[in-house]
Amino acid sequence: MTARIIHTQLRGHALLRDPLLYKGSAFTEAERDLLQLHGLLPPTFNTQEQQVVRFYQRLSAVTDPLARYRELAGLQDRNEHLYYRLLMDHLAEFMPIVYTPTVGLACQKFSEVFQRGRGVWITPGDRGRVRQILERAADGRNIRLSVVTDNESILGIGDQGAGGMAISVGKLALYTAAAGIDPSETLPVSLDVGTNNRELLQNDLYLGWPRERLTGSAYDDLVEEFTVAFAELFPQGLLQWEDFRKDNALQVLERYRHRFLSFNDDIQGTGAVTLAGVFSALRRKGERLSDQRIIIHGAGAAGLGIARQIKAALREEGVAEADLARCMALLDSTGLLVNDRSYADSYKRELAWSPEAATAAGLDDDRSLEAVVARFAPTVLIGTSGQPGAFGESLIRSMASQCAEPVIFPLSNPTSNCEAHPDDLIRWTDGRGLVATGSPFLPVRYAGRTIHVGQGNNVFVFPAIGLGALLAGARQVSDDMISASASSLAAQVTNDELERGLLYPDISRLREITAHGAAAVAAQAHREGLATVPAPADFLAAAQDAMWTPDYPRFV
Repeated sequence: MTARIIHTQLRGHALLRDPLLYKGSAFTEAERDLLQLHGLLPPTFNTQEQQVVRFYQRLSAVTDPLARYRELAGLQDRNEHLYYRLLMDHLAEFMPIVYTPTVGLACQKFSEVFQRGRGVWITPGDRGRVRQILERAADGRNIRLSVVTDNESILGIGDQGAGGMAISVGKLALYTAAAGIDPSETLPVSLDVGTNNRELLQNDLYLGWPRERLTGSAYDDLVEEFTVAFAELFPQGLLQWEDFRKDNALQVLERYRHRFLSFNDDIQGTGAVTLAGVFSALRRKGERLSDQRIIIHGAGAAGLGIARQIKAALREEGVAEADLARCMALLDSTGLLVNDRSYADSYKRELAWSPEAATAAGLDDDRSLEAVVARFAPTVLIGTSGQPGAFGESLIRSMASQCAEPVIFPLSNPTSNCEAHPDDLIRWTDGRGLVATGSPFLPVRYAGRTIHVGQGNNVFVFPAIGLGALLAGARQVSDDMISASASSLAAQVTNDELERGLLYPDISRLREITAHGAAAVAAQAHREGLATVPAPADFLAAAQDAMWTPDYPRFV
């Protein structure tokens, strides 16, 4: 492959401080002459492959996950090409470090482990000058992709204030590793509107906006100012909303999804990746979605996204609107959602059963998870509750007694919030359960078999959605584009992977999977008339050609 050529006027120490230009010992003799680097680096030349070996050996001696996170973050701050080469070469090992579960701890310890500013923080004190701050942060770069969080619902650990920036940084790292989005064209954003986390506010070392959270119209106005400024500065750019509290997440999504190119990964991405896993399980069972009885335990943003995706797929199979309730039941912390009581979250009425359906199922008085499992007899059980241990032994044995091959997805993360551990689920279902999780788990040994556990990680879909939308020059991210990513992901699971117990592909194939998903998303954008660029002759080839690689460039 011919090396990319970079034109720069930076020389000496100024160039060495730029992580997108720094190559360390891999600068050639000619480049050292040209860029005035002689004497500023050790004299021996190393290839990038040699550098990867050296850093990997160093990192292998570090066992604490947070310490490994800091080592990798330090490398990213110094040498982005080497960071991405290392990440891509060892993706299965390092993805749990740069993202869930370790990134949750990095958010909690953000002020303590802070090393260098990356991305941009927008605070209430920036009202009226957000555009200038974004322009300064971009520093002349053409930003095509931004992951934006207001830090309030980080994973399953809640309000982390300014520490939520670690989520935006981690998600964009995975965009580059999986979809080949050029890191120079990405911008992590924290809408740091304060925090209601008392521990952070009482910490003298806390680096974020040290006030209680902005709410109401003042909050809406700041989000509006940011979004409009981003769209004006980067009209072809994509916004991914991340880890907003469920009510704000829904409002922001609905307010901007048709105005600007944007989507919410917690709602739409989670829905797509879960539906793909269900499709894989049903392929293994040889059954149709419309023949299932599905319980979703947890009616927050993730539960809503999953329910919407499953409903869309059921409609595709010809299920009438009035019959959707017989296929799916949702529960929040108070039990089964039924429209005979009021809900603070209005969207729950969209997900609720009618009182008549609850009565017909014998769920008038007791609407607990245990009662719903016993009387609704689910074939699919999905957990997005954030309640560790919510899927206990008696519950799972009750489900397994009514279903030959129960499909069980405890998706809450990080690992400490998982509704059940896969080894327990396999044992309680006598080895018949088809299990996938939200966090990574080791394979399970049962009755002489090794059962691999697929991780329903949104990394299987959000990079594909982003790259596909950008590839098409899409005006918006439609529901059918999200569905296309789910169908593509399910199709990428091989028969061998299904036999090993995996309901998601092996993570080592992430780039390949993302290319297929992006092609499907871009093609759907063209079918819907949402694309602004001509359709390529081959969508898959176009997606593969668009992917940035971390090979060192040549300087002139």
